[in-house]
Amino acid sequence: MSTSQPDASQASQDRATPDRLLHTRTGTDVSPEDLVLAAGRDINPRNLEWARQKLAQEGSAAMDKLLP
Repeated sequence: MSTSQPDASQASQDRATPDRLLHTRTGTDVSPEDLVLAAGRDINPRNLEWARQKLAQEGSAAMDKLLP
């Protein structure tokens, strides 16, 4: 049996998620914690303050700028 070709189950896992299935928000307000996590940062007082300032300046668009 040849191992040069992946089986069907592996091939489906390697595909990218279609754009129509990607979402940045669920229609709810963006919390500072959400913004910190979306930025790939740890939740700590300094990063939460950064997120609060971003949300105050940019609103929910701050999340849109981080995620596609």
